[in-house]
Amino acid sequence: MKGKGVEAAFADCCGRYIVQEQLPPDALHLMRSRYTAFVLENEAYLLHTWQPAFRPSSLAFEAGAKWLGLEIKDFVQTGMKDGHETAEVEFVARVRVAGKANRLHERSRFVCEEGQWLYATAVLSPSFKTARQYLIPS
Repeated sequence: MKGKGVEAAFADCCGRYIVQEQLPPDALHLMRSRYTAFVLENEAYLLHTWQPAFRPSSLAFEAGAKWLGLEIKDFVQTGMKDGHETAEVEFVARVRVAGKANRLHERSRFVCEEGQWLYATAVLSPSFKTARQYLIPS
């Protein structure tokens, strides 16, 4: 990320969570910061913000993947489950891999454990299941 305005936006938006280790206040902020972490290929942040029950041991990023944008479609607090606050965020992330544009349309589930929001699982749009396997482990 280059340019004074971009650096300021990063610090104000996601940098405070990714770099400064502040906790995102809700699932929506965590979703935005995780998208930024994918753009930056920040494996440590992604794994740290993944619920342990579903966390992979490592991530492999697709060489040459160019993330093109994130559009939030829906954000809803879904109540309490097993004593933890939960939420869902529906989004579309656009990415280009090997010259081909793809859309990741996902409804992500989040849980707040001990004051920290964590990514849990996803409900995928059928149109992206094939392309997703190259970008994000199941």
